[in-house]
Amino acid sequence: MDRFICFDTALGRCALVWGERGIVGVHLPGSGGDAATRRRIRRGHPGAQESAPPAAIADAVARITRLFEGEPDDLCGIALDTAGVPEFNRRVFAVTRTIPPGETRSYGEVAERVGERGAAQAVGRALGQNPFPIVVPCHRVVAADGRLTGFSAPGGVDTKRRMLEIEGAMAPALF
Repeated sequence: MDRFICFDTALGRCALVWGERGIVGVHLPGSGGDAATRRRIRRGHPGAQESAPPAAIADAVARITRLFEGEPDDLCGIALDTAGVPEFNRRVFAVTRTIPPGETRSYGEVAERVGERGAAQAVGRALGQNPFPIVVPCHRVVAADGRLTGFSAPGGVDTKRRMLEIEGAMAPALF
């Protein structure tokens, strides 16, 4: 059975959902407060119960909280349960997790690193299905010219911009 915790960050209220093998979902702040967050969690993870986190999840909460306060952290080492994630998406997520805080890469660069040159749109689709935003830092992936495009988390591109600003990213067309 999945469990979850809601917690405060400088960006707003977030939530982590975890199972036996690691985190299965990350929820960034959205409108509607905790009640709306809990509804989103239960839609994606029916039966999930709010619970005190085990040590590994408490550590993930602390690291995410500090990252949103501007403390650089690549969040590597946080265990993710990718069992239900398509293989191509797992490869995209693995490459995306190597992008350091404060830096960005283009969708095309990620596609090349995955070994799928020319698959920038497929990378965008995979990142649009990312159930682990911030831990898989899809906000660090931008258009080839540095523009901020597509962000499926609550708040869309404005949230992506805020996250990059917090990290000190300097993409050419960021601001």
